[in-house]
Amino acid sequence: MAPLDWLIVALYLMFALAVGLVFRKRAGKNITEYFLSGRNLPWWIVGTSIVATMFAADTPLMVTGLIANDGIAGNWFIWNFAAAHILATFFFARLWRRAGVITDLELVDIRYSGRPARVLRGFRSVWEGVVLNCIILGWVILAMVKILDVLVNLDAATARLGIDAFIDGRWFGILVCLFVAVVYTVLSGFWGVVMTDFVQFLLAIAGAIALAVIALSDIGGIAELKLRLAEQYGDLADGYLSFFPDKSSASLPLVTFVALIGVNWWATRDAGGTAYMVQRMLAAKDERHSFLGVLWFCFLHYVIRPWPWIIVGLIALVVFPTIEDKELGYPLMIVEYLPTGLLGLMLASIVAAFMSTIDTLLNWGVSLLVNDGYKAFVNKSASDEHYVKVSRLLVLVLMIVGGGAAYMMQSIRGAWELFFGMTVGIGGVYIMRFWWWRVNAWSEIAAWISTAVVYVGLYFHNPNITFGWHLIITAGVSTACWLLVAIITPPTDEEKLIAFYERVRPGTPWWKPIAERSSVAVDQMGWSDITSWLAGLVFIYCAMFGVGKLVLAEWVPGLVYLTVAVGAGIVVYRGSVLELKTGENQT
Repeated sequence: MAPLDWLIVALYLMFALAVGLVFRKRAGKNITEYFLSGRNLPWWIVGTSIVATMFAADTPLMVTGLIANDGIAGNWFIWNFAAAHILATFFFARLWRRAGVITDLELVDIRYSGRPARVLRGFRSVWEGVVLNCIILGWVILAMVKILDVLVNLDAATARLGIDAFIDGRWFGILVCLFVAVVYTVLSGFWGVVMTDFVQFLLAIAGAIALAVIALSDIGGIAELKLRLAEQYGDLADGYLSFFPDKSSASLPLVTFVALIGVNWWATRDAGGTAYMVQRMLAAKDERHSFLGVLWFCFLHYVIRPWPWIIVGLIALVVFPTIEDKELGYPLMIVEYLPTGLLGLMLASIVAAFMSTIDTLLNWGVSLLVNDGYKAFVNKSASDEHYVKVSRLLVLVLMIVGGGAAYMMQSIRGAWELFFGMTVGIGGVYIMRFWWWRVNAWSEIAAWISTAVVYVGLYFHNPNITFGWHLIITAGVSTACWLLVAIITPPTDEEKLIAFYERVRPGTPWWKPIAERSSVAVDQMGWSDITSWLAGLVFIYCAMFGVGKLVLAEWVPGLVYLTVAVGAGIVVYRGSVLELKTGENQT
């Protein structure tokens, strides 16, 4: 790292701090401004902010590790969620915006009734806001530690400051990044999050593309990369370049692949809109901006974002074939190929990606603790200024806990699997609470408890159980439990159900008993909605595969995929986008 590189990183950190200062006063008005930017975000900010949040320092390392184990097909650990995110786009983005809540947990209060609803809301405010949130914070921080361990030697800096006896250099670097992220998050709330997210995404994707182009050029292009893969790995080379896993794969066997594409995408919370995605839906200007924002996220997240990392991961296989920790292939590629200036840009982009996730997790986690914990149960009638002050204090507390989680973690992939293992059973009830009036608070409680019990039981019974079987068994048992509980326990109060139906207007046939008691006319969900969702799936997957084939210089299949994607995109536009625009003009 030359002085120019450090200057680039320092300028970015100064920019982030400046954003915090600019939006400090506006964010401090009330908790709606602090957590939702006054519900005034356009779709392009909504979508870009979501993808920036999911573009963390851990992701390129995770992708590099997946490719080392299973080639390009290893990305199905990520790609399977496209079905969930498209489902959230077409069926739930507009419903969330209609709900008009401050957090996704507040939906519990308007959807369910009685003591079970209060217990569920209080439990989830702590479980999701602290426990699950800190698992994510932990693996994101761990990834940054790994990157700094390779890119930057900060031990000399800590020695000059006289603190090397108390903290090593890489953790000192992490604390600096966290300090900046915490400062602008505390000051500016969600305004600072989304405004920095936009710049962070542009910076991060630019750095990723620059590394891929330079490394590929140095190695001699795609043809030379394929040749060297064949020379070093023989028959395995074709598997590394395949978009679908080999049935003999050890780390991505057939059962795991089937579980990913058949179970995981709907069985986790992403199907109804993951927590920080929902936060952006709620912050959108209106239903149309909510819908378009999530659709824009899906395009950036799956079609554009992954391929620079995939190319770098493939090159790392031939440049660093013997490294033990395969996830380190990505930062080693940075050191190997980037010159002065670009090295600083890349580190700044990684810091930006890191901070774009940290700020969201802190703001979202604290929104649950304050709005659904402190305000709902401890102090119900304080001023907005008081709640903002409490929020700023809890940002610091949550960051300390997240740092402790990172210190105890060893593997990013292991943390991913732990997180999804603990949440894989709740997706079904998250979907059906919008679609079926009979779902109640006991249903969600049963889903959470059964998921935890099955996860722990499987782990102690057979710690080496295949990840795919873990997903299938946990999701199956949990789904059966919450369905049974929904049927045998008393339903939510009718008055509450009618109010929810008229407010959110879900429009599915499974709300018929409530619709008959309502005076509000609701557009019914029909085959056109299902057709749009299926067309959205075809659009995203074909566009993603098409871009990938072109990147790999496989021109004919690439153009075929993209042609199909264009056709599906036209169906999506005519079936949903144009309909939304027409409805908005009529309004």
